[in-house]
Amino acid sequence: MELMKAAVFNGVENMQVKEVPKPICEKDGILIKVEACSICGGDIRNFHNGLRHGIESQIMGHEIGGIIEEIGDEVGFFKKGDRVALAPDVSCGQCVYCKRGLVNLCNDHKMLGTHWAGGFAQYVYLPKQVWTRGFIEKIPDTMSYDQAALAEPASSVIACQEYNNVKVGDVVVIIGDGPIGCLHIEVARARGASKIVMVGLDKLHLVPPFKPDHTIHAINQDPVKEVLELTDGIGADIVICANPVTKTQQQAVEMVRKRGRVVLFGGAPKNNAMTTLDSNRIHYNEITVVGAFSYPSNGLEQAIKYISEGLIHTELYIHNLLPLEHIVEGIAFAETGKGLKVIMKPWNN
Repeated sequence: MELMKAAVFNGVENMQVKEVPKPICEKDGILIKVEACSICGGDIRNFHNGLRHGIESQIMGHEIGGIIEEIGDEVGFFKKGDRVALAPDVSCGQCVYCKRGLVNLCNDHKMLGTHWAGGFAQYVYLPKQVWTRGFIEKIPDTMSYDQAALAEPASSVIACQEYNNVKVGDVVVIIGDGPIGCLHIEVARARGASKIVMVGLDKLHLVPPFKPDHTIHAINQDPVKEVLELTDGIGADIVICANPVTKTQQQAVEMVRKRGRVVLFGGAPKNNAMTTLDSNRIHYNEITVVGAFSYPSNGLEQAIKYISEGLIHTELYIHNLLPLEHIVEGIAFAETGKGLKVIMKPWNN
């Protein structure tokens, strides 16, 4: 039996790096050598709170760049040696939403790194259901594996702004200064926004390289007052809440213009998901409040294109590269505000 190194989650704040059996590639599966796996905010939440659906033990990690090591005889299109990016979402293909092309809203939505072993390992195996109903895309020879690992989070940001029609001339406010918020800056700029405002807190010092037009400290300043002053009292065309704080959703409704849009991009903690919005303001100002989750079937492909064309500058996000043995250290680094993205390198010592 061949073994591989993996970081195995065994319960709340219990992650052990050890040797486990290397997956066997079946005739309809794909085995990928993981070269880079980025730590996601979801990985951090799962580390502290546990996995969903009663899953007690798993190899997490779903922002993956790698190379196809083995491939089953029944698999078409891909071949051994293909360099690829992966995203975690796997749809059923049968529910009412899948049949409408809304795979991100699948009634039986599953994820690599939760329902199947993920990328915090030297190898990740994709059974037929995962590679046919999930996301795997070839990457250009010019794209590094570290860049490929950032394609997944970029996918959801691009999808959000396309769905909400961020366009030339828009004033866009982004609340949340983490990697997702910074991705929103770059995507909004690529789509032609005329003014981009970042509202942040502990990572605000990391935002200047992304060159927003204005930054606002969420505590030391009054975000609503500042946005209204920056827009001559009109308000923003669109406000994107890219964080898990419900108070900022209330502020978003106060700072958006009439007929503007408020996008709830970040999910709130399950034990604190309720909030109160000014329904009269929404009503009389005809404000649209929408959610944004995941991405469509071409989402990963779109993100790879953005990165390849230099619209997303991946080097600005990656602040630490660590071997798998230091994954707990990587999680701590990612949540302290010292950096934006941490990439785990399973083959480094």
